[in-house]
Amino acid sequence: MAFDFKREYKSLYTPAAEPSIVNVPEMTFVMADGRGNPNTSAAYANAVSALYGFAYAVKMSKMGGTSTPDGYFDFVVPPLEGLWSVEGEEHAPTFLDKEKFLWTSMLRVPSFVTEDVFAAFKEKLTAKKPELDLSVLRLETFTEGLCGQITHTGSYDDEPQTIALLERFIEQAGYRTAISGMRRHHEIYLGDPRKSAPEKLKTIIRHPVVREDTQQ
Repeated sequence: MAFDFKREYKSLYTPAAEPSIVNVPEMTFVMADGRGNPNTSAAYANAVSALYGFAYAVKMSKMGGTSTPDGYFDFVVPPLEGLWSVEGEEHAPTFLDKEKFLWTSMLRVPSFVTEDVFAAFKEKLTAKKPELDLSVLRLETFTEGLCGQITHTGSYDDEPQTIALLERFIEQAGYRTAISGMRRHHEIYLGDPRKSAPEKLKTIIRHPVVREDTQQ
């Protein structure tokens, strides 16, 4: 049976009716950065295609035709994730002007995807699918740490209401939101907007937090 990150890390990927505090461990991601409206940006569309192309190239190396990495195990490609901010602002994006978005799109990959493995598969995929700009991809290990988490059901444009609920929960639980650097407004997309009605989409939203009595 293929390793499924959603099944093995249920507290991080399973939609919950109520907000919670989670401690997100170190993970390995393939990432791509960009800016602008994801609904109209060619760069965003390329980034998502490049991410999935890379992840499936690694997964399907088990079928032969290319060498499998040391330590390889079959895995279910995890859901797409995104880190979001607005240039010059240190809080969650307001969704009022998508043209000002700064985004990092990313897919989690198994830890056997080392820098050498990343470079090798990137080169092979470039030769196989030259229409993809894989130069935007990078491999990064990311430890998100303590976060407040909530599941949003519905259109992405309706997220501010859910974010407000999450922020109230964080405060009542004795924490405060601490967006800085890579620790940003974080979304995990459990639905496919191409196949699901907007009102049925489920998105996990995370905000990094620290305890209210700390200065970090």
